[in-house]
Amino acid sequence: MGADALVRKVLEEVGIRNERYDLEWASAAEAPRFVELITRFTEQMQELGPLGQAEGLSPEEIKERLQKALDVVSSQKVRISFGNAAKAVRKDAVWTRDHIDEVITTKMAKSLDKALA
Repeated sequence: MGADALVRKVLEEVGIRNERYDLEWASAAEAPRFVELITRFTEQMQELGPLGQAEGLSPEEIKERLQKALDVVSSQKVRISFGNAAKAVRKDAVWTRDHIDEVITTKMAKSLDKALA
């Protein structure tokens, strides 16, 4: 869940719509749920159109922003900060999406700001 929060935060910061990323869990025994999730996400992507269209960005701008996102999550300082945030989440033992998002946002603010600058 922590990686999910980090990916959503970084994509938001580089200007990619949050609707373009979703992470949901479905076990092998939940085939109908899996089909529902994939169908919903596929329909959502069709509505948004090609990457960059809904964001109002050219293919070159999208490429630059995605490279920036990759550079951010590849940064050693960001990875160390993420490890520390993940430890805090485990220590708190609160597994809600809102709590994990809050911990990731607060614990990683400085490293993400520097990496995104």
